[in-house]
Amino acid sequence: MNEIIWHGRGGQGVVLASEVLAEAAYLQGYKGVTSAPTFGPERRGAPLSASTRIADEPIRIFSRIERPHIAVVLDESLFDTMDIAGTLREGGILIVNSDKPPERFIPGKTNSIRAATVDAVSIAREYRLFVGGAPVVNTPLLGALARVWNGIEMRNIERGMGFKMSPPAAYNNFQAARSAFERTLVNGGEGREE
Repeated sequence: MNEIIWHGRGGQGVVLASEVLAEAAYLQGYKGVTSAPTFGPERRGAPLSASTRIADEPIRIFSRIERPHIAVVLDESLFDTMDIAGTLREGGILIVNSDKPPERFIPGKTNSIRAATVDAVSIAREYRLFVGGAPVVNTPLLGALARVWNGIEMRNIERGMGFKMSPPAAYNNFQAARSAFERTLVNGGEGREE
């Protein structure tokens, strides 16, 4: 089973990203897929997370994810208040919306975490993805996830977006995800090609 946690702030779309990923995984043929939000204070800008579990077999675990395989961070300021990398499993993947190099987010001297960064804000601006004046970074980060993790294919992310968005929104968001796939920086390599 693969456990993915999405960290962001209210209004950034962590719940939608988790749902699109779950839909994409189901369309890809996984038999076990769950998506669940975890809310604290429910207000715009407050830290919140959502989780996605993906498995080849049906999932019978519905508890909160404590030690994810993958953490996707929509707002790098969350590192100031949370030990996100410290919660990852050995060999985990950390994906951050940032214009900084991925090595910046690997704690201490650990070599067991793979880190990746993509400037999702710039991509959102380029594709004119805004909600309430704020750039939409969740869908570009789905492209970054596909670049770093072999468990999901871009074509299924596109199909998953089609189930969760109107056709014009799905098209534009997928173009941003494809751009993020191509621009994601990975420590120790380039990630996979599609």
